[in-house]
Amino acid sequence: MFNFEKLEVWHEAVNFADLVYVLTRTFPDVERFGLTAQMRRAAVSISSNLAEGSSRSSRVDFARFVEIAAGSLFEVISQATISKRQGFLSEIDFGKLYSVCETQSKMLSGLRKSLLEHSA
Repeated sequence: MFNFEKLEVWHEAVNFADLVYVLTRTFPDVERFGLTAQMRRAAVSISSNLAEGSSRSSRVDFARFVEIAAGSLFEVISQATISKRQGFLSEIDFGKLYSVCETQSKMLSGLRKSLLEHSA
């Protein structure tokens, strides 16, 4: 088992990517290379950055990758908002995604804070 696989936040990030994939399956075909692809790449980037960051030699480096993961999460929120406004996401699906984003954001923030506190 790799170190990142022990992190609950990584497991939640993988679950989040699964959710984004499910919700974007109903997007119009014309969005396959637009919002669908962007949302999926950003969602996958969260767990990927956690995995890559865990391999770094310092906690400060790892914290930077956690920060990048949070940025990807925020991208999904912005893209989901546009998707909802365009009628690709229902209010219910948007609310579900947003709620998961809030939880994921708190977890990422907590991990980053912990890494930085223990790096000094």
